[in-house]
Amino acid sequence: MAAVADMKIRVLIVDDDALVRAGLSMILGGAGDIEVAGEAADGDQVPKMVAEHRPDVVLMDIRMPRVDGLAATEALRSTANPPEVVVLTTFHADAQVLRALRSGAAGFLLKDIPPAELVAAIRKVAAGEPMLSPAVTRQLISHVSDGAAGGRRERARSLLTRLSEREKEVAVAVGRGRSNAEIGAELYMSVATVKAHVSRILTKLGLNNRVQIALLVHDSES
Repeated sequence: MAAVADMKIRVLIVDDDALVRAGLSMILGGAGDIEVAGEAADGDQVPKMVAEHRPDVVLMDIRMPRVDGLAATEALRSTANPPEVVVLTTFHADAQVLRALRSGAAGFLLKDIPPAELVAAIRKVAAGEPMLSPAVTRQLISHVSDGAAGGRRERARSLLTRLSEREKEVAVAVGRGRSNAEIGAELYMSVATVKAHVSRILTKLGLNNRVQIALLVHDSES
């Protein structure tokens, strides 16, 4: 789901801390192009709130008492035309953050992020732009102990064989954090062609977004 160019970006805030919700709502409410569509105190409220308010972006806390942000993200991203999900966390490199990204979250934000950076991040995600830098992606993968790393590597390499050579080049560029314009310049193709390749990659590999493409590329190289 993406915000229409001439409409406000609708955001749903999900956090069990009322003060955090109030702070985020105040920050986002001050941006002229962003509207806080609703607030939820737990992950079990997300399906109803999303159906009712149709947000473009969901700010999702990880740790909540009944249904945590991981389960809520996985359930939400498995539905048709889901909103983008951005995970809220107090940790830079955390196994739960990585799991949320593998489940389809578009990125993560630290709860102490400066207001201007929060607003900018929401705008990027709503526009479908990559939010995680390659350095952050590598940090997450390298700092999180994962007993299934070998299996992930083989699975990633197997999935990438489904792509044409050109699609593989685009996937690797996405893994390096390149924008569509940068990929187009590097590979001598139009931005529209890059977008078409990215769409085909997502479809062929059964992925949700560019972050998952980047994770898959990093898994294959680990």
